[in-house]
Amino acid sequence: MTRAVPDDLPAAVADVFELEPLDVRRYGGGHINDTYLVTGRRGAYILQRINDTVFPRPLELMENVSRVTRHVRARLVADGASDIDRRVLTLVPTGDGSDWHVDPDGQVWRVFLFIGGATSHDVVSEPGQAYTAAYAFGRFQQQLSDYEGPRLYETIPRFHDTVKRYADFAAVVAADPCGRAAEVREETDWLLGQRELAGAMLSLQAEGVLPERITHNDTKLSNVLLDDATGEAVCVLDLDTVMPGLSLYDFADLCRSGATTVAEDDPDASKVAVDVPMFEALAEGYLSGAGSALLPAERELLVLAGEVMTLEQAYRFLGDHLAGDTYYQTSRPGQNLDRARTQIALVKALQRHESSLNAFVAGLS
Repeated sequence: MTRAVPDDLPAAVADVFELEPLDVRRYGGGHINDTYLVTGRRGAYILQRINDTVFPRPLELMENVSRVTRHVRARLVADGASDIDRRVLTLVPTGDGSDWHVDPDGQVWRVFLFIGGATSHDVVSEPGQAYTAAYAFGRFQQQLSDYEGPRLYETIPRFHDTVKRYADFAAVVAADPCGRAAEVREETDWLLGQRELAGAMLSLQAEGVLPERITHNDTKLSNVLLDDATGEAVCVLDLDTVMPGLSLYDFADLCRSGATTVAEDDPDASKVAVDVPMFEALAEGYLSGAGSALLPAERELLVLAGEVMTLEQAYRFLGDHLAGDTYYQTSRPGQNLDRARTQIALVKALQRHESSLNAFVAGLS
C-alpha cells in the first residue's frame, strides 16, 4: 500500500526538481495520486506522487506520459499552435534531467507546469460543453495518430478486456461469497446472457476491423481543462491510463457518463434514459476532433461502443456488490447494486435508440 507522505517531503522533492519552492500545499480533489501546488520563484507547478497501489508499474506509466506529451508537443509545434505550454502537459525535469524522481522509499514523483486561467469541471451541464470536451479527446486521438515510437506499456493489463470482465463476473456469481446472488437473479441472468455483446469490439479487433490505438481510457469532463474566459478546451489531463487500446473506448466512456439522464448511483433505474442531445453533441465533438485519423468502422460503431463499455461497467459494479463491495468505495448499502442497475438500464436504452442514433452518426460521417 502507498505510504503516507511526511509533511516535509513534498518541499524536499520540489528541491530535487529545482523549483525553488516558496509555498507547497495540497491541491485538487483527486483521490488517487498525492497532488500539490508548488509556488516557486519562477512560477507555479503541480507536484504529484504516483499511487503505486493503483498503478503498480509507475516507471512504465511515466515512460508513457513522457512519450505522449513529447509527441503531442511536437505536433503542436509543427501545426504552428500558439500558447503551447497551455495545450499539453509539460513535464519539468529534475536537476539531473530525469522526467521523474524516485525517493528513498521507492515512491515515484513528477512535476508538471501549472496551467493557469483554465478550470476542470466535474459535470457536463449542457450539449455545448459536452461537444467541447468530446472534441478535446478526439483531438487527442488525432494528435497521437502518427506516433511511431515504441509501443506504450499496458500499465493496467487487460483494462478493457470485456471478455475477461464477463468471465470474472460469471465466476463471482458462481462463487456467491456473500450470499447475495439470489437477491439479484434477474440482473445476473440478464448480464450472463450478454456474452456476445461483451466480446463484440474485441472480436472486431481480432478480425482487423478495429486497429489498436493510443487511448486515454478515462475520458470524463474533469480531465479536460476549459479556458476560464472562452470556454475553449485547452488541455487534456490525467494521462496515467494512456496506453494501447481502441479509439472507441474513449468515446464510449464519454457516452456512458455523459449521455444518460440520471446519476450513476441513482436508486431508481426506471428513470434512466438516453439524453439524445448530449449523445449527439458528444458524437459530433469526438468525430470532429479526431477528423481523418479514424477509420470508417471506428466512426460508424459509436453506439455499439457505448453499449459494450456500459455493459462492462455493469459487470464490474454488480460483481463488486456480489463480492462484498471490496473495490469501489460506497457510502451506503446497496450503492454498487444501484450503480449496476443504472448501467443495465442504460445499455437497454441505447439498444432501444440504436437505429436513430446510428443514423445520426452516419450523417456525421
